[in-house]
Amino acid sequence: MGELLGLAEDRSNEASGRVRRAQSLRGDDFAAVAEVRRALGPGPFALVILLVSSNRSTDAISAAVMREFPGQVVIGATTAGEIGVTGYLDGAIVAVALPAANFRAQTLMIPDLEQFPRHVSIQEVLRLRNGLAGSVPTWPNEFAFLLSDGLSLREEQFVSALGPALGGAPLFGGSAADGVNFERTFVLADGAFRSNTAVLAFIRTNCRVKVFRFDHLLPTEQRMVVTAADPARRLVMEINAEPAARAYARALGRDPDQLSPFIFAAHPVVVRIGGTHHVCAIQQVEPNGDLKLFSAVDQGQVLTLAEGQEIAAHLERSLDALSPDGPPEAIIACECILRRLEIEETQVKGVMSRTLARHNVVGFNTYGEQLNMLHVNQTFTGVAIYPPLGEDR
Repeated sequence: MGELLGLAEDRSNEASGRVRRAQSLRGDDFAAVAEVRRALGPGPFALVILLVSSNRSTDAISAAVMREFPGQVVIGATTAGEIGVTGYLDGAIVAVALPAANFRAQTLMIPDLEQFPRHVSIQEVLRLRNGLAGSVPTWPNEFAFLLSDGLSLREEQFVSALGPALGGAPLFGGSAADGVNFERTFVLADGAFRSNTAVLAFIRTNCRVKVFRFDHLLPTEQRMVVTAADPARRLVMEINAEPAARAYARALGRDPDQLSPFIFAAHPVVVRIGGTHHVCAIQQVEPNGDLKLFSAVDQGQVLTLAEGQEIAAHLERSLDALSPDGPPEAIIACECILRRLEIEETQVKGVMSRTLARHNVVGFNTYGEQLNMLHVNQTFTGVAIYPPLGEDR
């Protein structure tokens, strides 16, 4: 590829690896797609994933994909920031390609998340997964990857409904994003960028894989009770029987007028599900004082304030734990926008970019993450892909 940001070593062309990775910062959308296609090297590919800055033209990218990837299965999403082969990027296109020599994939587009039971059945998903397993019966490993419209407010219902069809296949994914605008988000499937859409990919491989999730947050002893909520709209109206924003600000010892995305990132709330704390990240304060969240919370749930550990050191420890024998072939990651905001606010983007590059991470910043049957927030979620058992890099 062309110019790189922040690293002297040219690692942008990974065409010889089992997992191919590329990035482009070219301003022209057609030239950028052409650049990542060249950098990915020869196929055939079982699946190509494109993670595209929301500042780019989705129509131009769609046309370029049709031209540059004829006959290939390409899925993708718009982002709130990209993680390329050199670390954090803005305004880029990042690509991941899974060569057919080591991977097989089947994808399913869900075109209307508001009515998804009409468009997809558990039996259909089971047939897809079982057919894939039958095509390479000696390949032992599988995972599912989900990209969904981050403004649909349907991720919880959808991943919960998918649960019975997953079997032993771990699922991870990310909600498409729109920078910090929260206006329109798109998923790339079947040749076009679409709203109110999700795409599910089942992937079978002879490589070893590990689906994971981590965050740098620790629950405190400070708890609050949701006393009025609208889960369908992800709104919390009252906490401890007072307006939600006021109660949250009071718990932090702040004035409600001081609340901002940086405060939400530094002081999230978590709920306990199945013995584990999960973040219910706050998106914004509504004009009437309601809190809008990135995931649904119901009346009666207990919210616990959480405080963050040092995010750069935590990332390095967590990725090192995934790499006991050296970095994986690649890590495909979905990272919440609120982590990205904290990283930029605390000015650790450079050191974290070097950590990500060293561990072969690519991915994007999301409006939420999916893990198995849960929609979660403020996490770093993904899959680590290792060489097949008994083989070296």
